[in-house]
Amino acid sequence: QVQLVESGGRLVQAGGSLRVSCAASGRPLSNYGLGWFRQAPGKEREFVAFISTSGGRTYYSDSVKERFTISRNNAKSTVYLQMNSLKPEDTSIYYCAAPKLEFNTPTTPASYTAYTYWGQGTQVTVSS
Repeated sequence: QVQLVESGGRLVQAGGSLRVSCAASGRPLSNYGLGWFRQAPGKEREFVAFISTSGGRTYYSDSVKERFTISRNNAKSTVYLQMNSLKPEDTSIYYCAAPKLEFNTPTTPASYTAYTYWGQGTQVTVSS
């Protein structure tokens, strides 16, 4: 099975930029489509973005579209989430996730139930 570890979260001012990373081990990252989710205190886990195995297809939530960019470097077994024009409402723990089956694009990539493997999360805090 694949193991996922997020990193790069920190405190940033509103309007700033930040890139968080998700490193994979145990299985080739190139075998998995990957999603980013976030969860703020007292709120449900929210879909942020998804990228297919090759990186050729990406999906975003409306709340982050045109501000965030998901990308991947399969040679480095890492998926990235570049976040620009950050807002205080982007403050959350950010998680990356992989589905149970390799070479499988979830039919509902925006649903957290489509994913089996999760990292421990990285905290992103945006100050106003």
